[in-house]
Amino acid sequence: MASITARKKIVKEAGAVVDELEEQVAQALFDLEATNAELKADLRDLYIAGAKEIDVSASRKAILIQVPFRLLKSFHKVQQRLVRELEKKFSGRDVVIVGVRRILPPPKKGRRVQRPRTRTLTSVHEAWLEDLVYPTEIVGKRIRYRVDGSRILKVLLDPKDRNAAEYKTETFSGVYKKLTGQDVAFEFPVTEAQ
Repeated sequence: MASITARKKIVKEAGAVVDELEEQVAQALFDLEATNAELKADLRDLYIAGAKEIDVSASRKAILIQVPFRLLKSFHKVQQRLVRELEKKFSGRDVVIVGVRRILPPPKKGRRVQRPRTRTLTSVHEAWLEDLVYPTEIVGKRIRYRVDGSRILKVLLDPKDRNAAEYKTETFSGVYKKLTGQDVAFEFPVTEAQ
């Protein structure tokens, strides 16, 4: 009975099979809605589109929760509390939430239909980066070209969130690498005391 009601917390595209991890995350969301009074109202209408476990390093794992784009703002309202509760349930694993976004191929010659700017590869990758580090703000980006020709994206995060996000920077890098194939380094700019 419990798993049937937890199934309402995950909605996949037609024909897609729900795996074990996704079922565990959906069950955890349902349990939080049932037991946590402060999250109950906020979680009532929310559901996920998928979940993956990602190996960040030899000792760290992360759970990437994908949510429908139209629900992303609602998830952002409760994200800090929700992530904290989910990390308690899935001990030893970091939890990150990103929106489901679709990348469309560039239009072919002769086709009248133009793709929206939000569906370009660059735009989707930048949006995933914003989702990963939420609620921390990105204050700067630099692309560093190494001597061997490889690129690394340096992302500067807001220094006021250093205490909240510093321990997760390795997780952010690993998840972004898995999503996009690009190397990224997260840093906090040094601010000089006045």
